[in-house]
Amino acid sequence: MTTLQELLAQKEALEQQIAQIKKAEREDALRSARTLIETYDLAADELFGKPKAFGKSVAAKYRNPETGETWTGRGRAPRWLDGRNREDFAI
Repeated sequence: MTTLQELLAQKEALEQQIAQIKKAEREDALRSARTLIETYDLAADELFGKPKAFGKSVAAKYRNPETGETWTGRGRAPRWLDGRNREDFAI
């Protein structure tokens, strides 16, 4: 029966072999991918899709006349509107 120390040493040796093989195969994969991209004139968005837009900007609905600060009406209301009529600050 093998000891814990022997198993740990085997594990470390296997992990090193895996890392070496992975590095070698990764280089081959990159070389193949570059060849295909150049051969077929592929673009990044064709391979991975177009990047998704993160939220649309929304026009401001309210403006603080003292500071010029604006608020879209979404999310938590700013403190300058606390206890005040929002219609008085509508743009």
